[in-house]
Amino acid sequence: MTSTANVTEFVITGLFQDAEVQRACFVLFLPVYLAMLVGNGLIVLTVSVSDSLRSPMYFFLGYLSLVEICYSSTVVPKFIADLLSKMKTISFKGCLAQIFFFHFFGVSEILLLVVMAYDRYVAICRPLHYMTIMSRQLCHGLVAGSWLGGFFHSLIQILVTIPLPFYGPNVIDHYFCDLQPLFKLACADTFVEGVTVLANSGLISVVSLIILLCSYVVILVSLRNHSAEGRRKALSTCVSHITVVVLFFGPAIFLYMRPSSTFTGDKLVAVFYTVITPMLNPIIYTLRNAEVKIAMRKLWSTRKTGME
Repeated sequence: MTSTANVTEFVITGLFQDAEVQRACFVLFLPVYLAMLVGNGLIVLTVSVSDSLRSPMYFFLGYLSLVEICYSSTVVPKFIADLLSKMKTISFKGCLAQIFFFHFFGVSEILLLVVMAYDRYVAICRPLHYMTIMSRQLCHGLVAGSWLGGFFHSLIQILVTIPLPFYGPNVIDHYFCDLQPLFKLACADTFVEGVTVLANSGLISVVSLIILLCSYVVILVSLRNHSAEGRRKALSTCVSHITVVVLFFGPAIFLYMRPSSTFTGDKLVAVFYTVITPMLNPIIYTLRNAEVKIAMRKLWSTRKTGME
């Protein structure tokens, strides 16, 4: 179906209107974004080259860090650049592209977190069969399935949006293009589209969260039969994963499972899961994982030796 949109460009209101506050945000968020790139990039590199991180858990962790980089980069670079711009604009096609990739990588991350919970379930509840069940072929299939799920989710979002007429106004009350702020500008009733987005985005988050919580309840119950050392090691990896799950799902459910609003608080929540959470994930995983820290030290030592 051909889009009937006459609007070729949207104006983005941004996070704050005050110029001084925007400059302060630039100084704050640029280092955070760079730290996210370095942290997640270092995990991807370490997992790729380290022989000690060949287990399925680290295979999935490497892909999670890659998805974090892509997810944050669909929004944050333009958001940071716009903090220094008086007029913040984005083309209609650029807006659709941002929506597509934002939801694509977001849902891919959700499904990847579910996959990682399954990996921990097999490792803790069926340790003798772990390497047989979590074969290399299955691991690649699960990662491909998470990407494929994200693609079809985003495709639905775009197919819902393209037919809507946008004749004006063209001011998006957000700091990036997302569906609910865009729907408010459509010159048509968007109730059906809004329900479709709610079912497609919100329910995926809720169902995935329920699966994750059930998985970890089963894991925690099964830990009663393990030794004290086994419980300590299992809890160390599980706590890191649960922390990442809470940081990601909490803000997403807050925004997508209730009616949208124009409050600045909603934008700040969005900043948390697009800017802050992707930067925190490498810290959470590396601080509680001795193997990753040792592998990173070896990588750094090898690099220094090569330079000398």
